[in-house]
Amino acid sequence: MVDPVLILCMKWGDLYGPEYVNNLAEGVRKHLRRPYRMVCFTDDPHGIVPGVEILPIPELDLPSGKKDRRWRKLGLFRSDLFGLTGTALFLDLDLVVLNELDSFFDVEGDFLIVRDDDLFRPKPLRRLNPKRDRFLHSVGNSSVFRYEIGAHAYIYESLVADVDDALARYEISQQFQSAKVAERGGLTYWPKGWCVSFKNACVPRGLRSYFAAPSLPEGAKIVVFAGNPKMQEVLDGGGHKWYRRIGNVDWLRRAWTSGCEN
Repeated sequence: MVDPVLILCMKWGDLYGPEYVNNLAEGVRKHLRRPYRMVCFTDDPHGIVPGVEILPIPELDLPSGKKDRRWRKLGLFRSDLFGLTGTALFLDLDLVVLNELDSFFDVEGDFLIVRDDDLFRPKPLRRLNPKRDRFLHSVGNSSVFRYEIGAHAYIYESLVADVDDALARYEISQQFQSAKVAERGGLTYWPKGWCVSFKNACVPRGLRSYFAAPSLPEGAKIVVFAGNPKMQEVLDGGGHKWYRRIGNVDWLRRAWTSGCEN
């Protein structure tokens, strides 16, 4: 019998309600064929549907003044993650699953993640600092990543060993996470186009956005909301700028609320 893979998500505070976990769970159910367990790490399980396993948010063993909530995901790399073992795909709550997920487990690689630069348009001014530009181009966006539970405990251990250095050298946890994996030669990226930015890949550019509605690019499997607008803002009919109109997103709204595109 094949061991089930793990689908992980994390919910803390009141920014996201239980419907985010529930809708994500339904999207996974409709788009993943292989056996799996879905686990939500949370400080409030109220309203989360049966079938989603609930575990506490992994602790970061840091001094009280250093426990920045933006670094909480790094607790996933503890070697003692509540007895969980095996291959895990982590998914942020503010994303929409639109197509099959099995490919995320089929593609080879030690540690797979979205290349952050793949979600954004080119930033020419970054070339003024080539070293930083190279580093930022290597950074993975931690909205969707796959790893083996316990195999990357060095990420967590490096943070705990010198949190002051981590906070001084890295702006956010995904930079630290990417750098540590890259140091060991294990950082690999999902094929470009699997995970796409809503505003940069789905919304037509400039004036074209006034004449055409957002659409899903061919081959895209997951839509993520990097930066602004936020997912709920878009689903509520907002997120417009003078240079960017966001037209009809019924296809996205249906996918988020029912877990399927159609």
